[in-house]
Amino acid sequence: MSGKKRKWSDKYVKHGFTCITERDGSQRPICMICNAKLSNSSLAPAKLKEHFLKLHGDGEHKNTTLAEFKVKRARFDEKATLSALGFVPINKPILTASYEVAYLIAKQGKPHTIGETLVKPAALKKANLILGTAAEGKLSQIPLSNDTISDRLECMSKDILAQVVADLISSPAKFCLQLDKTTDVSNLSQLAVLVRYVKDDMIKEEFLFFCTDGAPVMLGRKSGFGALVKADAPHIIVTHCILHRHALATKTLPPKMAEVLKIVVECVNYVRNSALRHRIFSELCKEMGSEFEVLLDHSNVRWLSRGQVLNRDFAMCVELAQLLQEHQHCHADCFKDSEFILILAYMADIFAALNHLNQQMQGGGVNIMEAEENLKAFQKKLPLWKRRAENNNFANFPLLDDYGLMKSLDGYFPTRASYPAWVRQPFTFAIETADANDEHLDEIIELQQSQVQQQLFRTTTLSTFWCQQMEKYPVIAKKALDFFVPFVTTYLCEQSFSRMLDIKTKKRNRLCCENDTRLALSKVKPRISELVSQRQQQKSH
Repeated sequence: MSGKKRKWSDKYVKHGFTCITERDGSQRPICMICNAKLSNSSLAPAKLKEHFLKLHGDGEHKNTTLAEFKVKRARFDEKATLSALGFVPINKPILTASYEVAYLIAKQGKPHTIGETLVKPAALKKANLILGTAAEGKLSQIPLSNDTISDRLECMSKDILAQVVADLISSPAKFCLQLDKTTDVSNLSQLAVLVRYVKDDMIKEEFLFFCTDGAPVMLGRKSGFGALVKADAPHIIVTHCILHRHALATKTLPPKMAEVLKIVVECVNYVRNSALRHRIFSELCKEMGSEFEVLLDHSNVRWLSRGQVLNRDFAMCVELAQLLQEHQHCHADCFKDSEFILILAYMADIFAALNHLNQQMQGGGVNIMEAEENLKAFQKKLPLWKRRAENNNFANFPLLDDYGLMKSLDGYFPTRASYPAWVRQPFTFAIETADANDEHLDEIIELQQSQVQQQLFRTTTLSTFWCQQMEKYPVIAKKALDFFVPFVTTYLCEQSFSRMLDIKTKKRNRLCCENDTRLALSKVKPRISELVSQRQQQKSH
């Protein structure tokens, strides 16, 4: 039968001790200077004095304040093993090291257990072989357990979120939210929210949070996120992802092209769905000296898959025709038909062009002006390609039919009002052509007369230029940034979902991945030194 458990008293602080509570509820004193953890039975003034006098004091600690104990602790750390080995002593090195290792684990998207199963054992082994047992003993005190890593990541994630929210509050211009949802490996809906805002004369993009309440994201008239926000804030502008509209537009195909695509997909699946036929086809390609040996799978989900599949099929149509002929496939004769091959060639080229347009509108930092300029340029190319085809000057486009693709694009991308000319070219903008009642014209005139700003305009990007004008020309800068801050695509959401899938695997399907994803994606670094200063250093045992 265990003895009576002693209770902590705040009076013990004057003896140089603080207290921790174990899982079983027992309280244990910890020395403020050497971090030694004594047993519960040591919670008595005499035993605490004995420890302090034996290791740290000379009897002059009776009236020592907490601040003075911290000074003594700093002196004790400076005499520790690491400094003897040539390392520079820092405040709470064990705690700081624990945070730094946890941050590296999160950045790589690794399991929390890797700290105690790989990182720490590897560090101890290297320390023992190179620096000796003393260094190994010091490194063994760094806590890297699964629970410790999770706790460190949660603290750093909250710190990053606090920094981002503070930046949003202090941002001189409007900010923009990007939302999209997906389903993770545990069949749980995940709503990702990212933000774009102005800070330090730059437009920044940051991950904000994950939400699992299944909130409607799309632009439904009644229950969609856009409708719910507009009910409380009618001035909010809601836009749809330009890549989603682009994908919908390119799905509209004339009957002949749709039939060709259907046949091609069936033939590819016929080869790929059989391991034997797949091996036979690969060997056939090798014998014929083909550049490729494998057919690509078609997917309606992937925006770029269609163009890649058609290009590969056209490059391997001779080999595919021979295999289908040998197996007496019903579509074997299609690849001998000249019209079928011409349509396939046209589709391969046109979808390659569409894929190139798609890639131009992807990535971080793309603004709506750049995306719409790329789209308008593509739309203007279509009539030119049609005229070339009619004059037999471009053999890859023999069946471009009545502006079908251009009309489809026009349906999904209606013409909108042009952007103010002064946003693009503030120094060549003709003031005489503008409305004299516009209040911002005064600032434009002042800007046009500044030689310093003209030099800056020539040496920096357009968005950065307008960010740097917030202090001197706030009216026109805010108006201009309204065209640069909005998101064009949900590329960043897709990127966060991709990272989430890397982190939340089938073996980690119960993980709440928000903290890990924020640390992996965020460009904002956690303030580890501040976090360390707020916590007490604990050694691993």
